[in-house]
Amino acid sequence: MAKKADALPGVSYVMPVLNEVDHIESAVNSLTAQDYEGPFEIVLALGPSVDGTNDVLDEMAKVDSRIRRIPNELGSTPGGLNAAIRASGYPVVVRVDAHSVLPTNYTRIAVETLLKTGADNVGGIMKAEGVTPFERAVAHAYGSREGLGGTQHHVGGKAGPADTAYLGVFQRNRLVEVGLFDEDIKRGQDWELNRRLRATGGTVWFTPELQVVYRPRSSLRKLVRQFVATGIWRGELARRFGTANSIRYFVPPTAVLSILAGTVLGIVALAAGLPWLLLGFAVPALYALFVIAASIVTAAKEGLRAALWYLIVLPCIHFGWGIGFVLGFLKLTKNITAHTGR
Repeated sequence: MAKKADALPGVSYVMPVLNEVDHIESAVNSLTAQDYEGPFEIVLALGPSVDGTNDVLDEMAKVDSRIRRIPNELGSTPGGLNAAIRASGYPVVVRVDAHSVLPTNYTRIAVETLLKTGADNVGGIMKAEGVTPFERAVAHAYGSREGLGGTQHHVGGKAGPADTAYLGVFQRNRLVEVGLFDEDIKRGQDWELNRRLRATGGTVWFTPELQVVYRPRSSLRKLVRQFVATGIWRGELARRFGTANSIRYFVPPTAVLSILAGTVLGIVALAAGLPWLLLGFAVPALYALFVIAASIVTAAKEGLRAALWYLIVLPCIHFGWGIGFVLGFLKLTKNITAHTGR
């Protein structure tokens, strides 16, 4: 039986925002359209956008007093999240991304799951959807095992405890207890926060009932920047927290290093006349066949133009993430705090 509205916990949506004029209106509208009957507020931590994002939000706030804007003085994602959480007043905190569009039942299902399981954090599936052929290729990579590895929050799975969760619907008191997001970690801060929640006896819960539409980057340059930054920070987290990291995080850098090493060996073989070293070319050749096969499958689902983009997108994701991981793990980047992937 559904709870009465006055018995439902209040919800605070928190969102860091920077230069998202193409997506922000849809993201915020998806919050005000929720079918959750409890009280809610929307707290937006605004960075120094230069594309008109803040002007759009000014207009939206004029017609809906539940939309609140606060400055994100640090300018980073974790800084904005923490500022919004500190400014919020309800016991349930829903993290939202400016690239995400929540289905109307998202909050209702999430809060029901939070109360039923007693979890500290509940999350679901990041359902990437693109419009252009390029974006469709990127979205397909997000939701495929050959793309981002087939984790629960990308491809789904059974409901239950998980290591981490996409976005997240949190018990606010537990966020405060563990010290909120680590503001020194510019990417991967959700994984690190969930690590602390679990380490202090809490539960992170995955449910496939929650699906959030995510809008992927719209250009190859933005995509590469995103995944190099993601890889750098994942390498940094792997170095800092060691065995707390899943083995899957080490697969992309291992594959990239193997492909590069095989290519170098093959070139040396040609230059030095050492035929047996030509076997080095087998590794990049196998990878090329893997990408081609994956693109053929993509053509059947997303169309020929998206499949042609997939031939480029998939290696860019793998190599961007893998090279970034090596740079972060070996501390070869001079200013890691600059790599936010925006």
